Amino acid sequence: MGIVLQFVLLVIGFVLLMKGADWFVDGASKIADKFGIPHIVIGLTIVAFGTSAPEAAVSISAALKGSVDLSISNVLGSNIMNVLLILGLSSIIYPLAVKKSAIKFDIPFVFAVSILMLICGTMDGNIGRIDGLIFWALLIGYIIYMIQLTKKSQASDEDFEPAGENDKIWKLLLLIIVGGVMIVAGSNVTVDAASNIATEFGMDERLIGLTIVAFGTSLPELVTSCIAAKKKETDIAIGNIVGSNLFNILFVLGTSAVITPITYQSKFIFDNVVAILVMVVLWLFVFRKQKLSRAGGIVMLVMYAAYFANLLVQA
Repeated sequence: MGIVLQFVLLVIGFVLLMKGADWFVDGASKIADKFGIPHIVIGLTIVAFGTSAPEAAVSISAALKGSVDLSISNVLGSNIMNVLLILGLSSIIYPLAVKKSAIKFDIPFVFAVSILMLICGTMDGNIGRIDGLIFWALLIGYIIYMIQLTKKSQASDEDFEPAGENDKIWKLLLLIIVGGVMIVAGSNVTVDAASNIATEFGMDERLIGLTIVAFGTSLPELVTSCIAAKKKETDIAIGNIVGSNLFNILFVLGTSAVITPITYQSKFIFDNVVAILVMVVLWLFVFRKQKLSRAGGIVMLVMYAAYFANLLVQA
């Protein structure tokens, strides 16, 4: 009965994380809109944070509670799952077109940042506060670059509906506060339940973080990308995943490391290398035709199945 309760709590934690992030983004976006903040800035900051909020809340909470394995494995597991599983499924629904800028800069940048994570972790066995600050500096630089790029290309920034007359400031602030509380509460419930499940089954936190927790915190990306693919809004599907992977490392892991240094154990090297390789695979599949085909999606799903099987063998 105890283990059933832990799984129920895990699901409750995921629901709190997803709904809380949804309310937080909705409230923050509309407030920013009321004050005339450009939509591209909103998208690159508030919404980018919102989609990574579940990973951020879980990783930071895990780091503070001393569950460092869960903190790192959640980020790596989400990044691997985002590309192989979510983009794989999305491209099978409808082939995903990829912008030249994503092929030339965004995907290689995530690749480089993933390598940087590996270097920082293996140099002294931990990702410390200095590393976290470096990640944050890179994130700020990336956001500035994207804003400048968007201004030059005069890309449309109408990704959000304007705040309506009925959207009172106090209501929007309430959405942000309640959403934030739900994110924090959901992260605490998720981390505790995941740790208890790992203990009950004799599994290490790394495995739980790479599978169950990674899947739960990646649900917003899964839903967003699959719906975008179904609507043939393929730029959103690709951009959602690439942006999420970047934020997971630079914002989520960077913030966690600034709060408290995170031990990087040797067992994470394999998963980190896989996270690097999946970005290479994605780039190889899209750089010629600027499209992720259904065949490429199937290959990605097979690769994820192989990775998942390897995790089960290690368990």
